[in-house]
Amino acid sequence: MIGVSDETSPVGRVLGTADATPLQFWTAVNPGSYLQLDDVVVTKRDLPDREPVTIAGVVTQVRARHEGAQFDSDVFAIADGTLPAMVQEAAEITTTRVDPELYVPPAPGAVVHRATGEARDAALHFDRMERRVPMGTGRDGVPVFLNADFLDGTRGAHVSISGISGVATKTSFATFLLYSVFRSGQLGADGTNARALIFNVKGEDLLFLDHPNTKLDDKTREAYALLGLPAAPFPDVRVYAPPRAGDTSGAPDVASRLTGVDAFYWTLAEFCDLKLLPYVFADADDERQQYTMVVHSVTAHLHRYAVPAEGGISIDGKRINSYQDLVDHVVEQLTDDDTRSTWAGSAVNMGTVNAFARRMINSKRDLSRLIRGDLAQRRPHQIKTADSAQVTVVDLHNLPDRAQRFVVGVTLKTEFEEKEKAGTGRPLLFVVLDELNKYAPREGSSPIKEVLLDIAERGRSLGVILIGAQQTASEVERRIVTNSAIRVVGRLDPAEASRPEYGFLPPAMRQRALLARPGTMFVNQPDIPVPLCVEFPFPAWATRKSESGPPPAETLRSIVQGADPFAVVGGRGGADDDIPF
Repeated sequence: MIGVSDETSPVGRVLGTADATPLQFWTAVNPGSYLQLDDVVVTKRDLPDREPVTIAGVVTQVRARHEGAQFDSDVFAIADGTLPAMVQEAAEITTTRVDPELYVPPAPGAVVHRATGEARDAALHFDRMERRVPMGTGRDGVPVFLNADFLDGTRGAHVSISGISGVATKTSFATFLLYSVFRSGQLGADGTNARALIFNVKGEDLLFLDHPNTKLDDKTREAYALLGLPAAPFPDVRVYAPPRAGDTSGAPDVASRLTGVDAFYWTLAEFCDLKLLPYVFADADDERQQYTMVVHSVTAHLHRYAVPAEGGISIDGKRINSYQDLVDHVVEQLTDDDTRSTWAGSAVNMGTVNAFARRMINSKRDLSRLIRGDLAQRRPHQIKTADSAQVTVVDLHNLPDRAQRFVVGVTLKTEFEEKEKAGTGRPLLFVVLDELNKYAPREGSSPIKEVLLDIAERGRSLGVILIGAQQTASEVERRIVTNSAIRVVGRLDPAEASRPEYGFLPPAMRQRALLARPGTMFVNQPDIPVPLCVEFPFPAWATRKSESGPPPAETLRSIVQGADPFAVVGGRGGADDDIPF
């Protein structure tokens, strides 16, 4: 039950001039007191022959007016003291909990208290949460929690974060939520063994998660201590970056971080064997085009006939050593009357073939450094979270749009297939993906969108949790948004705030979302009928090179640096007999 002993002095009484309902009522604020938005209050209703009903709620609107004034100009007379009137404030209360569940309205004139301590926890259903993940503090400076049951797939999964780019701090909140999940201990062994896959699409801000933040002050440390969290960076991080364009050594393309970074790429043999060609055509409208028939036919042909050959591949006796060579060979076979039907089928016309060929040729510039035949196969080069650190960061910011789509699509496909093969929902895998509206738009279809839909609809049972961020939730595939148990909103654009996707926000909160400052989020979770305003602390990890402290010793060596130094181009095994000298 909602306790009474924790209630503070009265702050008002239930208003008698406005209708009071079991789900919403108004409170007149006592002179000398105040109520602000997001305050938690509690009142009681005595009933005949039954125990009293306790009604708790959250302040969703506050108003103040002159009582005794009739005209707008009366405000000047009242200010001068020539017209008697008094200022009265009133607060709208939206009910969050009724105990016992007997839905009766509060009686006009009933005393209203500000809820603190156990009363506040009960009003916000925190007392019912067996596992509470701290996600920041409320407007009252007291911790606010997330029910882990709706995060890890027990009763729900997935998080949708919306807000204006650069102002809403969507990625910052996503990383803080991950940090809280890993360090709070509320997930038990699931949190200890869980993995996170973060795609970094803007700058190099997420490449320093394991570096301490030199700008951390005592006030921020106290904020972390209040949440029961250590003010420290992520302890176990692995960073992957694409190879530098035109660099035959395969060095990772990063500028600010020089240690603990590995290059990722796919060999030509892997490209053919894993059937990755459809992800070259990952634009949202491509599946509606006829040339997708050619895509699937060529993919099947490469899978069937491509043979690994010393770093490259061999098709029909022809040696291919680079992605450019592969594209040229495929286009040549498709434009040859004698081989076209073998590669694309007999029912495909030249117009469709030409549409496919144009897009293949355009992909050479974007994908040549990701699909290689000149780099070692034996050294680690694939993104596999199971073999990586607790947090795996994949840097995409230096890649063009087509290459970003390819990496995201292939990586998610590979990880999801691995979870399917394992057949178990543990350990958990959290996937943080910004710009979700680009990868899973509301209209059209693409291989990446299908993978994300699969994660949204079946990922809960397999332990794959999507934390998606986007500027506009209205432009994201509906099934992905509706499958997100937790919805988070930061600063919104006025036009976007009016969309039905934000119907879970009360009118006043929608208006507040237009003014929200960085670090303020509105979080909606199934346990609580009203979204909560949350302020999360400044990151304890570096968010850019300028505020980065010394790296931990374990990140000074990358996976490649710790692997076999004798890995050679074309190497395919680990036995000594495979070394060609």
